[in-house]
Amino acid sequence: MSKVWFVTGAGSGIGAATARAALKAGDRVVATGRNLDKVHNALSDVAGDRLAFVELDVTKEAQAKAAVEAAIKAFGRIDVFVNNAGYSLLGNFEELSTTEIEGLIATNFYGVMYVMRAVLPVMRKQRSGRIINVSSLAGIVGFKHCGAYSAAKFAVEGLSASVAQEVEPFGIRIVAVEPGFFRTDLLDSNNAKYAGSTIEDYAAEGKAEAMWSGYHGTQQGDPAKLGDVLVKIAEMDNPPKQFVAGSDALAVVKPTLEARLEELRAYEGVSRSTDGSF
Repeated sequence: MSKVWFVTGAGSGIGAATARAALKAGDRVVATGRNLDKVHNALSDVAGDRLAFVELDVTKEAQAKAAVEAAIKAFGRIDVFVNNAGYSLLGNFEELSTTEIEGLIATNFYGVMYVMRAVLPVMRKQRSGRIINVSSLAGIVGFKHCGAYSAAKFAVEGLSASVAQEVEPFGIRIVAVEPGFFRTDLLDSNNAKYAGSTIEDYAAEGKAEAMWSGYHGTQQGDPAKLGDVLVKIAEMDNPPKQFVAGSDALAVVKPTLEARLEELRAYEGVSRSTDGSF
């Protein structure tokens, strides 16, 4: 049966690739973005009656509700929701301004939350749906210069895992996808935001931009292949709750989780010592 997809941040990267993959599979897609011209340009060669464009700034809750209503008007339902919109803010935590951090959280976490809250009533009514929240490798593992970005992605992980238990009785499944390094615009100089270097103690380590910008365009992961995989995940009756995407991500996540287990075992006795007696 043909599905209807609702994709945020569909103007580039994983969002555009997922929209293309869904269309290739014969499904219908509502492609959204804050800059609708960018979304049109990204998908102009696959435009047709199975593709609808809707403007959406995910930081605006009222706009999220209006975009979902537009999707229902266009195609009657939403079967797969891909929560993909976001950007990167990199730099030493002390050198990030509160305004910069709040802006990142507004998009990367509150944006996820707003659109989920708009989509869930539709899926509950249908008694079916798949929500794919695009998190990050940085949502499992902390990285230097990624304090604010990781905080937002860890929050997405917690939101996904918790809400999944609430909505599973309605036939809704939530998957948190943790991509490694993919060839997207996340680190493009026009998109990535960096802290200014203002604290002398950090100067010897070099600037965050010098460390991270060089990865742009050389990332191992292929967004098109990830889009194809997300189409397969959307077909599963029991999809994974977490999906680590990319061999580079697996190479980091597996030893990290094993190290956490070892640490848990090492301090298990201390943990048990905190139990009270009744």
